[in-house]
Amino acid sequence: MGDAAPHGSAAPGSLTAPIVAMAAPPHGGGYWLAGLDGRVLAYGTATAVGGRAAPAHPQPVVAITSTPDGRGYWLTTADGGVSTAGDAPFLGSMGGRRLYAPVVGLAATADGRGYWEVSSDGGVFAFGDARFYGSMGGRRIDGSIMGVAATADGKGYWLGADDGSVFTFGDAPYYGANAAAVPTPAIAAIATSRNGRGYWLLAPATIPTSFGATGAALGAAVVRGAASQLHGNPSAGYFCNPYGPCEEWCALFATWTWDHAGVPVPRYAFTGAVYEWAKTHTSVVGPAGHPAPGDAVLYGTGPSNTRTSLHVGIVAQVWPDGAIVTIDGDGGPGPPGSANVVINGPFLPSDSMAYNGFAVYGYAVP
Repeated sequence: MGDAAPHGSAAPGSLTAPIVAMAAPPHGGGYWLAGLDGRVLAYGTATAVGGRAAPAHPQPVVAITSTPDGRGYWLTTADGGVSTAGDAPFLGSMGGRRLYAPVVGLAATADGRGYWEVSSDGGVFAFGDARFYGSMGGRRIDGSIMGVAATADGKGYWLGADDGSVFTFGDAPYYGANAAAVPTPAIAAIATSRNGRGYWLLAPATIPTSFGATGAALGAAVVRGAASQLHGNPSAGYFCNPYGPCEEWCALFATWTWDHAGVPVPRYAFTGAVYEWAKTHTSVVGPAGHPAPGDAVLYGTGPSNTRTSLHVGIVAQVWPDGAIVTIDGDGGPGPPGSANVVINGPFLPSDSMAYNGFAVYGYAVP
């Protein structure tokens, strides 16, 4: 958009994992794309300097940041690990140290001799010549922090949350936020303008999204039905929704998508009932198994009761590295009664506890 020129993109079918982060060298003219598995693709004048070699069970990459001269970059992973390429120096990381929440963002100082990592609970960790100016760690925030952006002089930073809130530290000025707009599409990233006099909040749910008809015909039909409901707000009232009575409705939505595709499933309100129905009538897949588009992914520890079976979504995409993207009903953001149908992910099911706040205990097949 604007004066940004296209310099290329990944060829269809060439990726083994979804692209989750992007960075441009300061001089412009190109960019890097970083995959969840650590693979980095370079375009235009962005130097192809290599990246993290993906191990057999990688921690997911969450951010990429350029060095000041554009001849290298840093990658950070959800466990706080930092890897370098080109002239980017390694200055320390939270890798191997105890974290109360996963790392979600990385920003470098103006001279490239330091950087900050930020975790989803608002904790900020400074390395090299990066100074600690404060954080939201240990303080109550309504959303989850999704990223960090540094000021032009490196003497402050902004933290952006998924509910549209923005928190400022050091010399970072506050220019506004959209947290008051409820319901609002979830924010996925924050980026600052080059002169540091403004910032952007990325709201992916405002961008038209379609999912290709991949896999079996039934699964593709389920995904198309789920995608047709994206971004819609439920009816007014406490947890009211178009898929059933006024109550928590992730399972109502999941069974609606199956029924809409021709699966003779009752409209269940309890997530564990979806698992039990599939166990009796179709099949279920364990948490270490391989789901397919259209399957229902179930979160928690088991289907026994509402304390163990916590949430359900519809698998929309499955990547070669095992990452999935889901479409969830009653997925937020906003207070009870104003949640939406949202896109969740991509994430590795094995990292669901860190990414979603609860583990995957299985998949129900329609």
